[in-house]
Amino acid sequence: MSRTMTLHAAFAARIDAVLKALELEGALPAGSSTEAPVTVEPPRDPAHGDLATNAAMVLAKKAATNPRALAEKIVDHLRRDPVITEAEIAGPGFINLRLADSEWLAELNTIAALGSDYGRSAVGEGRRVNVEYVSANPTGPMHMGHCRGAVVGDALANLLAFVGHTVTREYYVNDAGSQVDTLARSAHLRYREALGHDIGAIPEGLYPGDYLVPVGQKLASEYGDRFADAPESEWLLEFKAKTVAAMMDMIRDDLALLGIRHDVFASEAALQAAGKPAEAEAWMRAHDLVYDGVLEAPKGKTPEDWEPVELPLFRATRFGDDQDRPIRKSDGNWTYFGADLAYHMQKAAEADELIDIWGADHAGTVKRIKAAVAALGEGEGRTIPFDVKLVQMVQLLRGGEPVKMSKRSGTFVTLADVVEEVGKDVVRFTMLTRKPDAQMEFDFAKVVEASKDNPVFYVQYASARIHSTLRKAAAEGLYPDPAAIDRLGQEELALVKLAAQFPRAVEAAAAAREPHRIAFYLYDLAAAFHAYWNLGNDAPDKRFIVTQDPALTGARLFLAIQIGQVIRNGLALLGVEAVEEM
Repeated sequence: MSRTMTLHAAFAARIDAVLKALELEGALPAGSSTEAPVTVEPPRDPAHGDLATNAAMVLAKKAATNPRALAEKIVDHLRRDPVITEAEIAGPGFINLRLADSEWLAELNTIAALGSDYGRSAVGEGRRVNVEYVSANPTGPMHMGHCRGAVVGDALANLLAFVGHTVTREYYVNDAGSQVDTLARSAHLRYREALGHDIGAIPEGLYPGDYLVPVGQKLASEYGDRFADAPESEWLLEFKAKTVAAMMDMIRDDLALLGIRHDVFASEAALQAAGKPAEAEAWMRAHDLVYDGVLEAPKGKTPEDWEPVELPLFRATRFGDDQDRPIRKSDGNWTYFGADLAYHMQKAAEADELIDIWGADHAGTVKRIKAAVAALGEGEGRTIPFDVKLVQMVQLLRGGEPVKMSKRSGTFVTLADVVEEVGKDVVRFTMLTRKPDAQMEFDFAKVVEASKDNPVFYVQYASARIHSTLRKAAAEGLYPDPAAIDRLGQEELALVKLAAQFPRAVEAAAAAREPHRIAFYLYDLAAAFHAYWNLGNDAPDKRFIVTQDPALTGARLFLAIQIGQVIRNGLALLGVEAVEEM
């Protein structure tokens, strides 16, 4: 008793077959079933049935009738299906369905048959999606300000790949700004320190963290005292390259602590050295997207302290921005926007869709970059879907009190410190327990708390409980028995029904580009599992292991394994391990 597709997919196909039959009967225009957004999903209130479809609501206009009249025709076909026990019309034309128990038992076998592929789909159709995330300045170790965006981006990349997209995980290295000159000067100071020079207190404006000490030591070992007293012009470029490389090695190591690895590290300095911004400007001018003009005086300035300068301006207002944007400064150097425009053009050349994960402090630049990508698509005669996910900062607490900064960094708490204390899984799951644009508190005491109020514990505890039950059953000579699953009752089938929502939850989360939905779903599934488990505390016949009834025990153990499989699949999308014991 199993299917080659998941239950929701199977019934979507059944609804589609009914609609095609109505097309043949003339009740629907030909091809209308494929043009409308017909959905098949669980109703909000389980009391209304197992599945609901909006088919009549979205197709009534095409059928030149009212939704209830069309619903009657759809229901007439559905009631002929032996596995549909009820088909009822609700409200203005929604259709609620109840399914035979055999369908849910078949889904249990489908979960077992698909295993780690349960929930995987091909809806992405191989479309190339570039997900850029983290992209922290290469000036020090990763800190918790970077962590949330890193986890959101990585989980989103996992999710999109799971539903059939071809995903590129990209990190944009901002190694062309003044902060990199400051980094090189800071490293030079540590280099002199490694040579035995007394550097005194770290000067204001340089990076004070101890993480540059080993960098200075390595530079001293490589160059000796060659640059100790040399003018900056002799060592700045070389020290920049060496120090940025060292910082990126450190950042990769920090990200690896979270299980994060990127496919591409794109360098801003390399982009500019290759003349990409100039190429972008030329392309934009050829498509009448850049012109030479003068910006309006900044608000608050007077004519005496502002001088109008002609600059190359991108026609951002044509694409929804508040004003046209300069791509170069008056000294000829590229603006941040000019470099970003060229970078997004570079990404778009290799992708069908772009997604950027940014800190909330970058909210002011969203409109102009969206305008640039829209212009690029128009110039190329294609639509380039582009989404920017803004991620709020995380406030670190310990027992409700703000956490002090790290000695290693000099100014912030490092990601490595946090992962070392609470573990990768706790960090990753916790970062996905709220929508990215919502404020978040990360309390070291609460995230390791063993209670249902701690989502990561609650979900992992469900996994551990399942494995513990299987070990205990095996010790008593009792094992899962798929042949006995018809012994399962309505309380157990309620768990199956929730587990069966996983494939649809995955597709919905991927379509919305919201990986936190999977964390929410897993918490609900874990809560339902624990609630069922707790029934056995008062009623021994409700326990997973009923020693005097091996067949019922075998059926429930098989159920437990499949619930565990769905939890494991969901956690894998979040980059979290499904533990076997706690």
